[in-house]
Amino acid sequence: MPTTVPAYGNEAAGRLASMADVTASDGALRRFLHGLPGVDAVGLQARAATLGTRSIKTTAKAYAIDLAISMIDLTTLEGADTPGKVRALCAKGVHPDPTDRTAPKVAAICVYPDMVATAKEALGDSGIHVASVATAFPAGRAALPVKLADTRDAVAAGADEIDMVIDRGAFLSGRYLDVFEEIKAVKEACARPDGSAAHLKVIFETGELQTYDNVRRVSWLAMLAGADFIKTSTGKVAVNATPPVTLLMLEAVRDFHAATGVQVGVKPAGGIRTTKDAMKYLVMVNETLGDAWLTADWFRFGASSLLNDLLMQRQKLSTGRYSGPDYVTVD
Repeated sequence: MPTTVPAYGNEAAGRLASMADVTASDGALRRFLHGLPGVDAVGLQARAATLGTRSIKTTAKAYAIDLAISMIDLTTLEGADTPGKVRALCAKGVHPDPTDRTAPKVAAICVYPDMVATAKEALGDSGIHVASVATAFPAGRAALPVKLADTRDAVAAGADEIDMVIDRGAFLSGRYLDVFEEIKAVKEACARPDGSAAHLKVIFETGELQTYDNVRRVSWLAMLAGADFIKTSTGKVAVNATPPVTLLMLEAVRDFHAATGVQVGVKPAGGIRTTKDAMKYLVMVNETLGDAWLTADWFRFGASSLLNDLLMQRQKLSTGRYSGPDYVTVD
């Protein structure tokens, strides 16, 4: 299924163009990013904690579970990945619960570039996207030509989405324009000859960014560079997605949309394992961005282990019995 570049309306395109001066030089970009309001850490954490206490009742919970399943990027990113493992993961993505064909499909299967063609063939016309990590994932330590070749290879193999990692060293050194230009270059590498393009998710590795202010700055930087999604983490470090960091990114997306009219998606990844966790994130999205973002087009979970818990909770709601982990497939 080809993915097309978002068609911004005239107003949104005009408002985005009006911000071109912000990225005209390293100094201008630095002034803009450091001019963003500072983050009230105590207030942010308190708000995230408050939203996490909201309860979701039975009927709404059933809807929310299915919604969360439909937002999952089911992922295998291991050195020991094989075509057989990828095909099995694709089968699970299409029919997460083999005993109940009413269970929704996941949003995407995420693999390394060399497994994209295998996943694409296995998924066929299911409508599930193939996402691929690129740009020397997860460390991002490679020269730009290597990163661009990595991206183009994945797109040529059929990837619908590219998950890139930023150069955290460059960002933390204050080389903001270098990071901006790299994201722009990867975005251009996502284009296909027919005019369509893979959607670009930009991974920040927020656990390495040290401050909430840096998370706000990198969110704006990535969106100005053309990110279709902003993503918390690779899932390969000790600290991955957290409610406060995700809330801060949701707020950045809200403010960017208000300023430009451009809608950007959000993907928390790593450490989200239970249905209760997923519900907290969905509440945050609803309260911060509203219904327009409560779809797989604009919000994703990078949390493969979450799927099994959602399926077990779904079975409990429908049967009244908690089936246990032996009744769901192991990835």
